[in-house]
Amino acid sequence: MARILAIDYGKKRTGLAVTDELQIIANGLTTVATAELVDFLLDYVAKEPVERIVVGMPKQMDNTPSENMGRIRPFVGRIRKLLPGIPVEYHDERFTSVLAHQAILASGIGKMARRNKELVDEVSATIILQSYMESRRMRKEQ
Repeated sequence: MARILAIDYGKKRTGLAVTDELQIIANGLTTVATAELVDFLLDYVAKEPVERIVVGMPKQMDNTPSENMGRIRPFVGRIRKLLPGIPVEYHDERFTSVLAHQAILASGIGKMARRNKELVDEVSATIILQSYMESRRMRKEQ
């Protein structure tokens, strides 16, 4: 099996998470400057087997797309052209930043580390990936 890679796409920074090769556990990978994201992804998939890419889809509470979708759609189109053998899916990312802040707070990390926005982005990507994996398991069980 190959890994699943999750992306929490941001205007300045993008959080990344990845599964193990058996797709059991979601782990934070890193946070990269969004301007360097495509190069990072091309390099990563050249080194690691990636089965699919999951991109967080930001939505408002009324289910309409958030402002960031205007940046995400062109990015996803570009990735689909550059990596045609790897499916790219969207997954709802509502509340992931709030959940990431709560997870970081609950972990006991110090106050200065909690202010690290890159950590929040990476944890958000991990939450997106974990949620995606759980929803996939639920569909298989039905």
